[in-house]
Amino acid sequence: MADTYKSTIELTVELDENRIPEKLNWTAQDGGVDNEEAKAMMLSVWDSKTQETLRIDLWTKDMPVDEMKQFFHQTLVAMSDTFNRATQDEKMTATMKDFCDYFAEKLELKK
Repeated sequence: MADTYKSTIELTVELDENRIPEKLNWTAQDGGVDNEEAKAMMLSVWDSKTQETLRIDLWTKDMPVDEMKQFFHQTLVAMSDTFNRATQDEKMTATMKDFCDYFAEKLELKK
């Protein structure tokens, strides 16, 4: 039997009196991240029993809108790459990448 390992990713959310995120920090020691601050995060978990995605989307109240647009664009590009690695569906990956380009163009993210 092969050895198994566990890795922990920790998220800390500091909320104001209205329970709005003021600070987000994360730690992933296997990845060399120790209590790093973030302005936004998206976490998706697949529940195979219910066949649905469970999600947590958080951003701090001081996250600038222009950075949120970049965050979304980069997340969409990363999801396209992940989709390709997971499915090897080149045709749909190309379609997703086209949408990412369109998204960036409409938000004037590409210079």
